[in-house]
Amino acid sequence: MSGKKDRVVIGLSGGVDSSTAAALLLEQGYDVVGVTLKMWRNDCADKSESQCGESHSFVDAREISSKLGIPFYVIDESEKFKKVVIDYFASEYKSGKTPNPCVVCNEKIKFSALINCANELGAKYVATGHYAKVEFFQQHNRWLLKRGTDLKKDQSYFLFSLKQEQLARIIFPLGNIQKEITRELAAKYNLRTAKKAESQEICFVPDKDYAQFLKKLGLINEKKGEIINSSGKLLGYHDGIHLFTIGQRKGIKIAAPQPYYVIDIDPENNRVIVGSKTDLISNELKAVQCNWIMFETLQQEMDVMAKIRYNHPGSSATIIPQKDWNVLVRFHTPQRAITPGQACVFYKNDIVVGGGWIIKPK
Repeated sequence: MSGKKDRVVIGLSGGVDSSTAAALLLEQGYDVVGVTLKMWRNDCADKSESQCGESHSFVDAREISSKLGIPFYVIDESEKFKKVVIDYFASEYKSGKTPNPCVVCNEKIKFSALINCANELGAKYVATGHYAKVEFFQQHNRWLLKRGTDLKKDQSYFLFSLKQEQLARIIFPLGNIQKEITRELAAKYNLRTAKKAESQEICFVPDKDYAQFLKKLGLINEKKGEIINSSGKLLGYHDGIHLFTIGQRKGIKIAAPQPYYVIDIDPENNRVIVGSKTDLISNELKAVQCNWIMFETLQQEMDVMAKIRYNHPGSSATIIPQKDWNVLVRFHTPQRAITPGQACVFYKNDIVVGGGWIIKPK
């Protein structure tokens, strides 16, 4: 390790981002160790482990590590992933919510596993290919999470639940880089992932058919129920509330002069409530299980920019502290399709103030 900086364990997914991040860390003089976490075998759904062999991502990650001349390890987190992420995913759908498994995975699986591995290998830091930044704020003696320079690729939303002890160990080499530059660097380093396609939104459901995925695992059973309007009038029937999310228009299959939208889901009575587009508009929400990054806890009202889903542009709002770390979010402009189960993340300029989980108003 003579002449090198501290050791860094980097999570290698087999994609262009993490592999380029590893190359950058090497170029910066770090002692780099590559680690791939075995979470879920997308390509092995109908095969045994022995039939499947290594996934394409494992092969790419191994080849990248060999190309860069760094040690490479595979850590099996599949059992924990099933219990923590997949079961949560199914439970949220069964309770009429729309889950966000990436946030849960980042906090409770990915960075937890990487830090544990770093501790075993004597590494000071962990790294990933996320487009985000971590900086230490001397004045408040806290680590801050900030948006990545490439706002189109910024992934700070998915990282809002990381704790101070995790942020203190993290390096994001791509935080100041545009995505197109990442691919140019990958080509410069002659990495096999330079032209690799983007990964899908939910890694364990590659075809995006969540209902079939959950049914196949026996985590959800189809249960026929009523579709009603806000006045309680019966309009039709559905095959399971897990097939619906707030704001959904397609798949309702009810003939009407104007399109119906899902405006609420009632898990207790197994009902889907539909209405007009204007019924989706709301000017506030409540978020629970909040994690604060900018400070220990929210002590008073604060004006922020709030994102109610990853692809939401964000909207100005006032956050108002409630009991038990919860928060009331009052938007300055009414928002459409606020969805229970999704994360609401708060920003002050580029800094992630914190965030919480949206619940259905009482």
